[in-house]
Amino acid sequence: MSARSFSSIGKLAVFAAFALAALALKAQTQQPQSQQLGIFEGRQDVGAVLHAGSAQYDAAKRTYTISGSGENMWVGIDDFQFVWKKVSGDVVLTADIAFLGSGGNPHRKAVLMIRQTLDGNSAAVDVAVHGSGLASLQFRNPAGADTHEVESNVSAPKTVRIEKRGDFIYAFVSGKDGKLKPAGAATRLALTGPFYVGIGVCAHDKDVVEKAVFSSVSLEQLPPATGKRILVSTLETVAIASTDRHVEYVAPAHFEAPNWSRDGRFLVFNQDGTLHRLALDGGEPTPIATAPQIHCNNDHGISPDGQFLAISDSSTEDKKSRVYIVPLAGGAPRQIIPNAPSYWHGWSPDGKTLAFTGERNGNFDIYTIPADGGEETRLTTADGLDDGPEYSPDGAYIYFNSERTGHMQIWRMKPGGSQQEQVISDESNDWFPHISPDGQWMVFLAYEKGVAGHPPDKDVELRLMSLKDKQIHVLAKLFGGQGTINVPSWSPDSLKLAFVSYEQLPEESLSGN
Repeated sequence: MSARSFSSIGKLAVFAAFALAALALKAQTQQPQSQQLGIFEGRQDVGAVLHAGSAQYDAAKRTYTISGSGENMWVGIDDFQFVWKKVSGDVVLTADIAFLGSGGNPHRKAVLMIRQTLDGNSAAVDVAVHGSGLASLQFRNPAGADTHEVESNVSAPKTVRIEKRGDFIYAFVSGKDGKLKPAGAATRLALTGPFYVGIGVCAHDKDVVEKAVFSSVSLEQLPPATGKRILVSTLETVAIASTDRHVEYVAPAHFEAPNWSRDGRFLVFNQDGTLHRLALDGGEPTPIATAPQIHCNNDHGISPDGQFLAISDSSTEDKKSRVYIVPLAGGAPRQIIPNAPSYWHGWSPDGKTLAFTGERNGNFDIYTIPADGGEETRLTTADGLDDGPEYSPDGAYIYFNSERTGHMQIWRMKPGGSQQEQVISDESNDWFPHISPDGQWMVFLAYEKGVAGHPPDKDVELRLMSLKDKQIHVLAKLFGGQGTINVPSWSPDSLKLAFVSYEQLPEESLSGN
């Protein structure tokens, strides 16, 4: 036998021994005995874990103490200790979570999770409480894809819940009063056949082991919802570099269309016919006085100098929308556009001109008018709806959406209406282009092919296009549409975008929390 052959056989023997040892360790980490795992069936380390995890169930206290290592639960793979049960249908999992020991990586995670398989790269969604107190909904779909998250605006909640109804997964967190409420975070994940639901711990450090205690754990099968649906609106921000989303405000109410203030300190949105201001350092929204215009719709925006707010309102007797200007701090509105219906959408960079959509003689087209009032100028005449006009930051173009090609697409033109050209050509229906203040990016709302108009309650995407190379990627997938980004909503530093997403929760999900 040659030395080369012996060396190869030796390597194979070593590899086989390592594989057998790994299988033995994995077998040791799995505990199918139900009496040792309470309501769960099994446990194991998922992904690549250097230090074996463990789980102990205290039947007297009805608590689970889970030890987990693992480098992370992010990007395309999860590394953690998982205690699970295989189920089907709709389920809800609730628990109180507390880490043991101080220090540790601030990104260590204790999670309530639903996943398709026990593979590390499985399609999955979890409610994660981090060592830093951050609570978020994390999700990966399909298997192997990058993980995304929606961060809650509640820090270190005592109790968290994950709820699956159909293809939708919802997150709940407890507030200061201890009661569970919608976190404002949801995603869609179509699971095939039985799936895994359970609790787990990741150290976010491959060289250490972290512990967390899960108490008051309940796992219930959900019957079909019979109560009415409750609309929950969530005002979110998303970082364009990471696509991480953060909940700024959530409520069981209908609100729409955030504007970002010029100083970056607050957002403006409409709800129940009035405008509201939400500080980004916390707190509740406060109303902006616009009386007698108290039937404002979702077409509003802040002037370039940050002093005024353009609003579209239908408080007149004919109930048709007209455009007014009001001090941003609130005050008496001044009518700018008497013709109706008219819907504001853009303010020229020098603050001297407004761009709006108007219906005249049965046709919806794009117009401009001096910000001090005067004669309106029609810019588009093509068949079909033209809507959503917005100036580029340098004033060189007005971007808009038009269905002149047969379905809604993004276009642009010179401020006087010349050189109208299509910017995007795809199969989706694209609405409301918004250009970043630095002129580098365009975000727009994309509906699926075949969706007519811009209705609410649809699966939509926020898509981001580089104006430099025309490359497009998905910034966020959400349930929304009408009211999500009708108006300019970029942060002044061009790093984030504000938008509204929606949930239609069964009444049962909100009762008794």
